[in-house]
Amino acid sequence: MNKFITSTVAAGLAAALWANASFAQELAPLNSDTEKDRIDWSQLEAKFGAMPKLPEGTRAGGVSKTLTNEYWRSLGEGYEKFGEKAGVSVAYQAAQSEGDQLGQLTIAEGMVTTGFNVILVSPQTDANLQPMLEQAKEAEIPVVNVNDAVIPQVEHYVGNVQRDNGVRVAQWFIEKAPNGGKVAIIEGQAGVYAAVQRTDGFKSTISANDKFQVVASVPGNWDRQQSYDAATNILQQHPDLIGFYCNNDGMALGVVEAVKSAGLLGKVAVFGTDGISDAYKSIEAGELTGTVDSFPVLTGEVAMETALRLVAGQKLPRVVATPQALITKDNLATYKGEGVDIRAVLMKDAASAQ
Repeated sequence: MNKFITSTVAAGLAAALWANASFAQELAPLNSDTEKDRIDWSQLEAKFGAMPKLPEGTRAGGVSKTLTNEYWRSLGEGYEKFGEKAGVSVAYQAAQSEGDQLGQLTIAEGMVTTGFNVILVSPQTDANLQPMLEQAKEAEIPVVNVNDAVIPQVEHYVGNVQRDNGVRVAQWFIEKAPNGGKVAIIEGQAGVYAAVQRTDGFKSTISANDKFQVVASVPGNWDRQQSYDAATNILQQHPDLIGFYCNNDGMALGVVEAVKSAGLLGKVAVFGTDGISDAYKSIEAGELTGTVDSFPVLTGEVAMETALRLVAGQKLPRVVATPQALITKDNLATYKGEGVDIRAVLMKDAASAQ
């Protein structure tokens, strides 16, 4: 992003925050992983009943990071799937890339001014859509923040526990590599809530075991090629590395290529996050070790259900937590494949966790 765009976004954010300082004081800054006012996705209907009747002509808008990443396309599929079920018109738009902060803000502000009844947003960063949030509040349009950056003053958030993504992978290493060893992290975009939480979850959990050493933690910025390059450098410096944790699957697949190029496939474990189809294919092929699937289609359905309940006037908890699961070759068939009803599987997981 050039300096003009950066300064434009910053100026808009500063102006909105100054003009709406009273709103900023109404809600404590949101930490979606630890917010106590929360409900598990599996309990929505049990606690709030069947979907209430919606106003005639309800329109829902979704604003995504980008459509070049399968995760965000799948999230939109979930929006549209539940919207169709509820008889609601859904528009889903996205920025050109995961770094197009101003483009995303422009799309979101356009939805505020064109008559949508609710807007679901997946921000590029924790700050770039803050001006739109202020405009939506003034227009009395509810906004739902859906994975994975978090607008601190947003009233409603739907998504998984980001820190737990990293924790689950660290626990796998602790269990499967009892002798310990050197590990590395490929981070997402600097400063983005999800990247910070996923990285911290992995690093703090594995570092608590003195048999492991985190020898590198470097940004991949959600980019496959950049992650390939970073992993290549790390493997040259640490040929005895035993594994990588990557903040998303695209980066993990780049790391897999670096591991293959170094002749270390089968010796260096690689984990991603998100559960995109290419990650599943790589796991089946014996290349990617695993991913923490956050089930984007289901997350989209839950987010749209949450948004429409708000439109109907229901008062919901600030956070609706969605499911996630560590997927490896050992349990892949449980979550993916012909005849798998993923909603039923995850409802069963939720029931066993209570």
